[in-house]
Amino acid sequence: MGFALANRDPQNPWGRVTPLDRFLFVFQLMRHEGRVSGVKSLGSSPWTKRPSSLFFGIYIADFHEIWQYWDWFSGSNRGNLLYFKRVIDFESTLARKSFFLLGPRQTGKSTLLKHRFPDAHYFDLLSPALYLKFKSSPNQFAKEIDYAYRVDEKRIFIIDEVQKLPELLDEVHRQIELHKDIRFILTGSSARKLKKAGINLLGGRAARFYLHPLVYPEFNPAVYWDNFEKNLTYGFLPSVLLSPDPWADLNDYVGLYLKEEIQQEAIARSLDGFSRFLNTVATTNAEQVNFTQVGNDAQVPPRTVREYYQVLEDTLIGRLVPAFTGTVKRKAMTSAKFYLFDPGVTNVLLGRKTVSRKTKEYGGLLEQVLFGELSAYFDYQGISDRISYWRSTSKFEVDFVVRHDSGQYTGIEIKSTSRPSGHDFKGLIALSQEVSLARKIVVCLADEPRLEDSEIEVLPVPKFLARLWQGAFFTE
Repeated sequence: MGFALANRDPQNPWGRVTPLDRFLFVFQLMRHEGRVSGVKSLGSSPWTKRPSSLFFGIYIADFHEIWQYWDWFSGSNRGNLLYFKRVIDFESTLARKSFFLLGPRQTGKSTLLKHRFPDAHYFDLLSPALYLKFKSSPNQFAKEIDYAYRVDEKRIFIIDEVQKLPELLDEVHRQIELHKDIRFILTGSSARKLKKAGINLLGGRAARFYLHPLVYPEFNPAVYWDNFEKNLTYGFLPSVLLSPDPWADLNDYVGLYLKEEIQQEAIARSLDGFSRFLNTVATTNAEQVNFTQVGNDAQVPPRTVREYYQVLEDTLIGRLVPAFTGTVKRKAMTSAKFYLFDPGVTNVLLGRKTVSRKTKEYGGLLEQVLFGELSAYFDYQGISDRISYWRSTSKFEVDFVVRHDSGQYTGIEIKSTSRPSGHDFKGLIALSQEVSLARKIVVCLADEPRLEDSEIEVLPVPKFLARLWQGAFFTE
């Protein structure tokens, strides 16, 4: 971008740059990505003893179409992070019932809810004072809910990071039963404690949503592809995407996960063992899981490895994808594949800052990104258990086998080449000889879409993603 942070101030607690530096950096980033159509001063702050106190507004063009405000008072506050308009829709559900909003840390759950429900009653359990108050006296939570319900017509209550105090769900349950017009939005970055204490307790009284990192329709389409290589390295977490030092923030992210999700919650007996396991998982990202081999590499017993994979799923850091076993002539392998939730996290675990095209590593990251898009698409549609993969013992493979409502399937193969050839189609053709495939798709780095052998759709990555989010593939 031809822009560097300057005038570093060691007294500034965030990023060690002045507020003006921070604003200019983000503005340059936004302008570079085509998302700023103008800048307007929304208020005046006199240049008195604190000349860095500014109050700016940025108009975000194209898809976002919102005003975002930045208030930096001598570098002492972060202000609001840039808000991305998210495609997840839960307002219609909230009209009927309460819901859980689950997702990994820093996917933007709190920012999203504060933007959509600015007048809701908000309880942040990451606040030490609030946590200790309700931990020592859960009845105090009940009193505050009762009072707010009685005096305020706004009867939406957001409890952020509810897994920190799952016992509060007893009171949530009572309030839902008592008041038909009350609504709770319960966020969490770990489903582990909620499995028994929360989600099962509330049963059908609360829906469940998952928030993913940023996905294709949340970007300007041209910006998405222009920055695709960068995002393959740093990932799609909103805070990391806008960070002046994304690599440092990704390292902090992994450290925070190990400290707060694993160590403080006493999930793993050995933090060192789990850390070795996590690094080993990154080396096998987007590959079949061999529990014994992972255990040997991480110096962890295979039985413990299975438990640790469940921890990764429960803390929403990754997903196991089952094998498709519906073939007869070509015997299918049965072990699952595993995908971490974000390519930036994968890369920082491996200490890998660059990945070259035409390498196995690049292909794995590309497959990971497209799995994330498919997962988000189905989660946001409220559809589960649709994605599997197929690999035969004779080494034919299809990266994603997606089940339709009709019982048919779509086969999707991911190739990190701009010129896929007959060899790249063999898995799809082999699978189609035994399973009814509504579509056979190869997603790759080609410039233009085309049809091969009258049946195989070759689609560039952005074209595939645009059509995916338009609902073009899996609806009859």
